[in-house]
Amino acid sequence: MATATNPLSALLAEKGVLLADGATGTNLFAMGLEAGEAPELWNESQPGKIVKLHQDFVDAGADIILTNSFGGTRHRLKLHKAEDRVFELNKKAAEIARSVADKAQRKVIVGGSVGPTGELLQPLGALTYDDAVAAFAEQMEGLKAGGIDVAWIETMSSPEEIRAAAEAAVKVGLPYIYTGSFDTAGRTMMGLDPKDIHGVAKDIGGGPLAVGANCGVGASDILASLLDMTAADPSATVIVKGNCGIPEFRGSEIYYSGTPPLMADYATLARDAGAKIIGGCCGTSCNHLAAMRAALDSYTPGPRPTIETIVERIGPLRNKTASQSGEQEGSRRNRRRG
Repeated sequence: MATATNPLSALLAEKGVLLADGATGTNLFAMGLEAGEAPELWNESQPGKIVKLHQDFVDAGADIILTNSFGGTRHRLKLHKAEDRVFELNKKAAEIARSVADKAQRKVIVGGSVGPTGELLQPLGALTYDDAVAAFAEQMEGLKAGGIDVAWIETMSSPEEIRAAAEAAVKVGLPYIYTGSFDTAGRTMMGLDPKDIHGVAKDIGGGPLAVGANCGVGASDILASLLDMTAADPSATVIVKGNCGIPEFRGSEIYYSGTPPLMADYATLARDAGAKIIGGCCGTSCNHLAAMRAALDSYTPGPRPTIETIVERIGPLRNKTASQSGEQEGSRRNRRRG
């Protein structure tokens, strides 16, 4: 198990539950980022806007801020002809977040955001496991040099890619967490079930400091995934960082249905469902986060929610849960056998 000497573990031990930040992309688009532009390039071209994003989240009450480095591997940066700038862009991302965290009046953790490479690992694609480890390690070297507290491996679909990123973190000498995006019939696109998240990389290094879910399709669905994760291992430190309500297209714009009161309700339900780190993903603004902070600060424990409670309070599920889609798959297999 990870020791409490790590800043994230120490703050969790002190506070019990932590609030992670909200959306990076949504908020940068609101600041003028163009569709198709790499947010990571803003670490150098628009550092003031990245500082403002982190500062706004800290002011809203975040205990954890994530660096602007989600697409910071060479595989993602090559789409913007920046694959030779991995170290410097990630170091800059970490330095900006670190500077904001260090000025805060309370302890704020800096997570180094590490998203998927966007490539498929062999045998489905061309990327070898060793190359994936090397790409993640290259990114994490920059993040470590810039001063992150923990490698924050997020929005993953492939268990193998999670393992590669976890191995890279250990290689670079960083503690790590990882989260999956359960957006396909209650599982990740590559078939990982929420209840199986705990075992994906527990044998790598000292194991993860925490595991969980982020992004996905909507706040109700991610809470359903959370119930599966906390039921599978009630003692685990579980993260949930859900989208702000449900994404809807309005013309060419994506609009998120979640209001600050809805996200406050989501935060308390997440707490009742056993999450120890709670934040927001796509669509989550500083106003949403401030409402979540207030809800967690005035939290009164409630019963562990059921799916019915979640639907009643947050809205309908967009997808089947993993157990429902598993039952359906099982009945189809039985019919085929018959």
